[in-house]
Amino acid sequence: MNALARRLFALLITLLAVHAAAFGLIRAARGGPFDTERDFPPAVEAALRAQYHLDEPLLAQYWRSLSGIVQGDFGPSMRYRDVSVNRILAEALPVSASLGLAALLLAIAIGIPVGFLAAWHRNKAIDRTVLLGTTLFLSIPNFVLAGLAISLFCFTFGLLPPAGTGSWRHLVLPSICLGLPFAAQLARLARSSASDVLRGDSVRTAHAKGLPPSAIRRRHVLLPALPPLLAFLGPTAAAMLTGSLVIEQVFALPGLGTHFVQAALNRDYTLALGITVSYTALLGLMTLLADWLMAIVDPRLRSFT
Repeated sequence: MNALARRLFALLITLLAVHAAAFGLIRAARGGPFDTERDFPPAVEAALRAQYHLDEPLLAQYWRSLSGIVQGDFGPSMRYRDVSVNRILAEALPVSASLGLAALLLAIAIGIPVGFLAAWHRNKAIDRTVLLGTTLFLSIPNFVLAGLAISLFCFTFGLLPPAGTGSWRHLVLPSICLGLPFAAQLARLARSSASDVLRGDSVRTAHAKGLPPSAIRRRHVLLPALPPLLAFLGPTAAAMLTGSLVIEQVFALPGLGTHFVQAALNRDYTLALGITVSYTALLGLMTLLADWLMAIVDPRLRSFT
C-alpha cells in the first residue's frame, strides 16, 4: 500500500471515528429535537419520534445513520420538515465556499508578501510595523472586528450592505473580517519561515558568490520557505471554505456555520452529523492537497506521492 492509499485509508477511519463520537455526543446532550414543540400531544410526538426512528434502540439508530452516510445520504432534517440534509448542505455550501474562498485569497495576497517583506527587513521599521499590525489583528475577536466594520462601512459611510446575500457586495465585509486574522497568522508564519531560510547555508553561499539580493530571494528563499505555509494553508483552507460560525452569524449568511449553530441549538441530530462529517472530509482532503503541494515544492517529501 503506497503512501497516498495509506492516507486515504486513515482519512476513512477518521471519518468513522468522528461520526461515532459526534453521534454519541449529540445523543448525550440534554433535550431532543421536539422538546420545543410543547403544544404537540403525546401521540403526535410519539409519531414524530417513530418517523425519525428515535424510538429505536441507540445502537440501531447509529447503524442506520452510518449506513446512510456510507451511501451518501445524511437523511431528513429533524428541524426543517420534509427537507433533506443533503439539500441543506447543497444550498449552504456555496455560500460558505464563496465567503471562504474570498477570505482565503485575501489572506494569501496580504499575508505571504507582508511576511516575506518583514523577513527581508528584519528588526527594521517595516518589520516592527508588521509585528504590531499582526498582533493587533490576532488579538481582536472576529465579532468585534465585524461590529467595527459594520458600524464604519455600513452605517457611517453607507458603502456596503450590513447583512444578507444577493450580490458580491454582501461578501466584501464578511470576507475581510474572516480573512484578516488568517492573513496576520500567515504573515507571522511567512516571516518566521523566510527568516530561518535567510540564515541558512545556501543563502550565505549565494551571498559569497556575489548574487544580487533579488536573485537570492527569488532562487534561494521563496521555494524553501513555502512548505510551512502550505502545511498551514491545508487545514486553514478547510476551515475558511466551510464558513465561520461567528462571521456567518453576524452577517446573517445562510452558510454551513449558521446551520451548524442552529442544528446544535435545535438538537437537529441528522443536520449536525451531516455538517460535522462533511467538514471532517473536507479538512482531510485539503490536508492531503497541502501535503501533495509540499511534496512538489520540497523534494525531500516526494515519498508522499
